[in-house]
Amino acid sequence: MKAFLILEDGHVFTGTSIGSQKEVISEIVFNTSMTGYLEVLTDPSYAGQAVCMTYPLIGNYGICYDDQESLRPWPDGYIVRELSRLPSNFRCQDTIQNFLKKFDIPGIAGIDTRALTKILREKGTMNGMITTNENYHLDEIIPKLKAYNTGKVVEKVTCSEKSVLKGEGFKVALLDLGAKNNIARSLNERGCDVTIYPALTTAEEILAANPDGIMLSNGPGDPKECVSIIKEIKKLYDSNVPIFAICLGHQLMALATGADTHKMKYGHRGGNHPVKDLATGRVYISSQNHGYVVDTDTLDPNVAVPAFVNVNDGTNEGLKYVGKNIFTVQFHPEACPGPQDSGYLFDRFLEMMGGNK
Repeated sequence: MKAFLILEDGHVFTGTSIGSQKEVISEIVFNTSMTGYLEVLTDPSYAGQAVCMTYPLIGNYGICYDDQESLRPWPDGYIVRELSRLPSNFRCQDTIQNFLKKFDIPGIAGIDTRALTKILREKGTMNGMITTNENYHLDEIIPKLKAYNTGKVVEKVTCSEKSVLKGEGFKVALLDLGAKNNIARSLNERGCDVTIYPALTTAEEILAANPDGIMLSNGPGDPKECVSIIKEIKKLYDSNVPIFAICLGHQLMALATGADTHKMKYGHRGGNHPVKDLATGRVYISSQNHGYVVDTDTLDPNVAVPAFVNVNDGTNEGLKYVGKNIFTVQFHPEACPGPQDSGYLFDRFLEMMGGNK
């Protein structure tokens, strides 16, 4: 069946329908990862977005459910150049086509994803519609596209109740803002006893458990939408508990302490982004997925100073908080998908909590 991707600037791409055949309006973003499409699909940070994969062949090693980063895929839609119909992999349990159908996610294959990516890089991230309706009317659709926004998506993706990953070491409270599984796993593999809390948990409840450290996870959407969560994070900042924050957590900590964030032209999404540690001068290749960034011009140098910078465009990639056992990064040290160059940051977090137990 034919499918159409309609952008808010009037561009229309014609391809083949994959997955569900329902119509969807979403923010269109692109990811440059060459592998790890299942981890991308199951990353809660993509809630409210439709993902275009720039790598031309997707699905060639199928779906292995053990590799999911959450219980389900989160993008509103999926856009690929060529979908492999016959995956080949000894761990393969399913195809992407069935996976998308199972979770009612529509997609489009067979379009020029390189041309789409060039449009998004030139004009910036924009909204779009995936539809199988051949009788569409642009004059009706484009106002709807311009009106769309992702809204409060953190509440949609966070866990519904508290859970625990048992360990013999430090007690870590993980605030689930849309956390990928490998964050909790990376801590647990280092011996930590990890308690995962829903995003709207109060600071009082977290602190009452006397954690040795607090982890703020990645997550979707505009950080400024998280008004009540920011208030609770400010209380966590005021405590003396060591804190490590990733991606959305990094942005929310900055907002909680008086800095500002802004939307990027087309964001960073992929497994090949170079970041420089300003303390050592060393560059690491990182996994990233974000459309907003902390505005370093609004930082109070008495509160926080830049710790990492993006080598490609100079945007902020991390902060060290002055007089506090707090550091935050914009990229994903837990990878999945992507390189594990910066996994040492979890070890740094353990050192902040007092070394190895």
